[in-house]
Amino acid sequence: MAGIYIHIPFCVKKCLYCDFVSDCGTKEDMSRYQHALQREILNTPVNEKADTVFFGGGTPSVYPAGYTAALLELFRQKNVLSDNCEITIEVNPGTVDREKLMVYRKAGINRLSIGLQSADDIELKLLGRIHDYDDFIKTYEEARAAGFENINIDLISAIPGQTVVSYENTLRKILDLSPEHISAYSLIVEEGTPLYERQEEYTFPDEEDEREMYYLTKRLLQENGYFRYEISNYAKKGYACRHNLKYWSRENYYGFGTAAASLVNPVRYTNITDRTKYIEADGDIKRIRAEATELSGQELIEEFMFLGLRKMEGVSVQEFKDKFHMPIEEIYGQVIEKAVDKGLLTRNLSQQTLCLTERGIDVSNVVMAEFLL
Repeated sequence: MAGIYIHIPFCVKKCLYCDFVSDCGTKEDMSRYQHALQREILNTPVNEKADTVFFGGGTPSVYPAGYTAALLELFRQKNVLSDNCEITIEVNPGTVDREKLMVYRKAGINRLSIGLQSADDIELKLLGRIHDYDDFIKTYEEARAAGFENINIDLISAIPGQTVVSYENTLRKILDLSPEHISAYSLIVEEGTPLYERQEEYTFPDEEDEREMYYLTKRLLQENGYFRYEISNYAKKGYACRHNLKYWSRENYYGFGTAAASLVNPVRYTNITDRTKYIEADGDIKRIRAEATELSGQELIEEFMFLGLRKMEGVSVQEFKDKFHMPIEEIYGQVIEKAVDKGLLTRNLSQQTLCLTERGIDVSNVVMAEFLL
């Protein structure tokens, strides 16, 4: 089945490290965006059932909850959503209350992804976050009280001023809460962000401390019952994010809203990033689409490899043969042998898969680059 992504480009305040397509907006901005979004949904054919929906942003929880519910109802009217659909919305602490959470529940949203990033208030301030740790705890407790039984918490390491000790404190506080899922990323200072422009003003953890944080994440989460199913994602049994797995497994997904991307094999297309132009397009698909590319056979093979290797289960040798009608060794025989000899890749003979080793994960970008033809 397919996935559906809905981009909500509004925030209370843009964080210093954020390079996503988002900014602040008025009630009128949101109303006009909602109308355009509904028109796009109505005008876009979705030719298969979807068993995941993901509201991302921006901060989708600043959007009126009634608008969110109305978008889901549109998809139901189109008979697109499966009965067991995983429906996720990203929320930031301090932007939801019990009433809004109950509207989400009634609308069928059954998974929350809460953007905490750090349990240290000083680190949160350095990132430009609008909340503190107490705000997060209140949001988390209200989410549990509202009946949410599938919650992800986002964390960031290598924050300016962060130490191994402060990061371990964050991890242990979150483990005490026992969420179903934890996403743990290392901060990337993206060009064009305020943090990039002012990075000389900050003191970042050195490479040794950053690696220690990485290994600490893996060790503590695994000791506490979380299995790692993707380079940066950990879950309790049965709680891996089904929507994100679609990206790494190259299943079809349909994106709606500004800057949203879609993959309907073998075509990838993206929407325009300008919110004003998106609204003015009023659901005219030709005006909304920024570009559409039919992926070549080579591009399909490359994506299969470098996305699949992000998953701990790796890539299936049989699936490669079924998709591309040739054995994987015909294309990548020498690359695979070289990576295996260096201890970067391993063959799982029983499951017929190729997986990154722990050492391979450490230099995953280098390994994956070898699979670009």
